[in-house]
Amino acid sequence: MTAPAIHLWRLLKWGRTLARHGALRGIERDPNTPAPVRRLCRIARLGARVPATPAYADALEAIGPPAIKLGQTLATRPDLIGEDAARDLERLQDAVPPLPYAVIEAELRNSFGRPLDQIFAEIDPKPVGAASIAQVHRAITTDGRQVAVKVLRPGVEEEFAKAIDTYEWAAAHLEAFGGELSRLRPRLVIETFKRWTARELDLRREAASASELAESMIAEPDFVVPKIDWQRTTGRVLTLEWIEGIKLSKRDQLLAAGHNPARLAQTLVQAFLRQAIAEGFFHADLHQGNLFALPGDRLAAIDFGIMGRIDRRARVWLAEILYGLITGNYRRVAEIHFEAGYVPPHHNVGEFATALRAVGEPMRGMAVKDMSVGQMLDGLFNITRDFDMQTQPHLLLLQKTMVMVEGVATALDPDINMWETAAPFVREWIRTELGPETAIADRLIEDVRTLARLPELVRNIERHFPSPGGAPPAPPLKPVELVRIGAGWRYATVGLLSGFTGVLLAWLVLG
Repeated sequence: MTAPAIHLWRLLKWGRTLARHGALRGIERDPNTPAPVRRLCRIARLGARVPATPAYADALEAIGPPAIKLGQTLATRPDLIGEDAARDLERLQDAVPPLPYAVIEAELRNSFGRPLDQIFAEIDPKPVGAASIAQVHRAITTDGRQVAVKVLRPGVEEEFAKAIDTYEWAAAHLEAFGGELSRLRPRLVIETFKRWTARELDLRREAASASELAESMIAEPDFVVPKIDWQRTTGRVLTLEWIEGIKLSKRDQLLAAGHNPARLAQTLVQAFLRQAIAEGFFHADLHQGNLFALPGDRLAAIDFGIMGRIDRRARVWLAEILYGLITGNYRRVAEIHFEAGYVPPHHNVGEFATALRAVGEPMRGMAVKDMSVGQMLDGLFNITRDFDMQTQPHLLLLQKTMVMVEGVATALDPDINMWETAAPFVREWIRTELGPETAIADRLIEDVRTLARLPELVRNIERHFPSPGGAPPAPPLKPVELVRIGAGWRYATVGLLSGFTGVLLAWLVLG
């Protein structure tokens, strides 16, 4: 078990790195930042030569791959972090400094266990992209096909393990203080993030995810998933079809090639809705660096390391919530939250519906560019606090991806109305899934299955209380030994932990 002193040292080092690159200047100058956090930011930059222009990407690169993953998501939200910061962070999506080809070549040989000339006729030593976890090289197979070869960076697993270990330690101490921090369940949030990264670090699972997504997206011909070369794929190497297109981040090139950004934005939103609502299996890392425009205004996606999955009951709730917000049926949206167990039953449905109306009504009918996203998030956060809503870790990935898709779609078409774009698909899916014929068929199937399981159900009821709201049971959390210190140092420590881990937790909780 890692010593507490090591965790504190890592947090101090990360905070110092952020301050040295000027990345804490915005937090320090924000009038809404608590005074203790502002003081910690000032202390962190003591003696440092802070650049006139904050170097956010450089700071996150210096901290390591887990921080780079955070920067990739923030790059899609210039409305939250500012245009300058978003532009600076964009290069983290695929322009991280690459490793020398000699290192990559050694990794390939070790992974395949045989000479590379038996597998590839040619490999371009210059990478086409390098990100936090892996880098990609263009290659030609021995049978003449152009492919992309993705190779994990050596030692990346150890880096993530160390960082997440400290995140878990910090989250446990934050949660121990109770109150608002306890309600947000930071330990479960970090546990969910840990599981996402574990899946992303096994490239065979990424290949399987891409194959499954391709099968589920047959109904969306304008959304392309590259084919997997299973014979040239291992746990540390992924080989897939080469995609020749223009990255969505390069708007000038899109326009020069004759692409219609508005149509690309609609295709992205429709594809995501089909994945999340109709299929329950979605690409959860849809930033600009992972999306390419193809001829005919089609979209292609790459990088399937982070995928999300939600069951049918949760998808029905999600569709009804979206449709309720689109149509202004806040009463039904509130009822769903109570049915799902997201809001404790001691609260009033009508009061919750009124609170939702106060947040949602000002946004209806507006283009995304005219919305105050910060104001909307602040209103939603107040609702969760006022109605004792706990964080739902099984929905965090969906929330994060919805925010990311909105950011990319808005960059393509600032005039897009997300509600109007989503409405036809959501309406049709609800009609199909919740219509009378489907309801009768589902009820018959459910009743037959329940009768067949009746003896087992009775035994389970006797052994356990049913879990509330249909949320999956919380995963086991590893024990963390809390540091017991005096009152004065107690408050200094919580301020430190809040300042240097709050950004990560806010990203995970609020998208």
